[in-house]
Amino acid sequence: MSFDRSAWAACGSTTLFVLLWSGGAIFARWGLFHASAFGFLLARFVLALAVLLLICAWRRRWLPEPGTRLRAAATGLLLIGGYTIFYLLALDNGITPGVLAVLLGAQPILTLALLERRHAPARLAGLGLAFCGLAMVMLQGIAMARFSVAGMACACAALACMTAGAVLQKRLHQAPMDVLPLQYAVSLLLCLLFAPFQPLRVEWVAGFVLPLLWMGLVISVAATLLFYRMIQAGNLVNVTSLFYLVPVGTALLDYLILGNRLSALSLAGMVAILLGLMLVLRQPARDASRPSVR
Repeated sequence: MSFDRSAWAACGSTTLFVLLWSGGAIFARWGLFHASAFGFLLARFVLALAVLLLICAWRRRWLPEPGTRLRAAATGLLLIGGYTIFYLLALDNGITPGVLAVLLGAQPILTLALLERRHAPARLAGLGLAFCGLAMVMLQGIAMARFSVAGMACACAALACMTAGAVLQKRLHQAPMDVLPLQYAVSLLLCLLFAPFQPLRVEWVAGFVLPLLWMGLVISVAATLLFYRMIQAGNLVNVTSLFYLVPVGTALLDYLILGNRLSALSLAGMVAILLGLMLVLRQPARDASRPSVR
């Protein structure tokens, strides 16, 4: 039996990304016991940018190619700054994490509508099944939901930023490390604009420093670079569909690390997500972001 090395590499990258990103919710929850949301976010962005600038100094390359810098900066404002800030504001305005996860689960469906000219029925069915599975996993958060107008507006803004940012990032044909430092710089500036209107509190204890290191280094640098590479190498609908696996990974880590038991409904939802993604990933995709050959 022959093995396709590229397929195994893609599988390894996918697994690593889901594991790293799934741990983000656990560490963020831990860190927010010792800091306000914007205090934690500012510290995370500063740490990530400092590390990225050190890598830039080692590479002797600081900015994207001339002529692409404005697009790279706009992409970062949406995909990193706007998405993260509106995500936090949605939570702060009463939207529960469960509801927010379900709303953001519409991203692969929106991406499919924006990019693919022909929608295979099996891919649509797979996305719908995975979306239903996500809703089942997050049902507790949905049941406890408080729907404020401001919160829903921020949640929709986070969804729009993530979807538009991912589409723009797909069109940046440069190494992720060439664009990410500029994107974090402009995202930090955007965060600083919101900071005067938000509570800022930080306790410099181990319970803050360890989550900050994970979120600032592992998530903001390593996992984001991996995400960008996956966007460049694969179909965008398939890549964004992988975010359906993140709540599954988070729920499993929550059980293994914190001891919070999984309900039968959550387990059923996880199975639905896996089956839905199998349908999505096995179908050939027609990505409009790739130029056609005439």
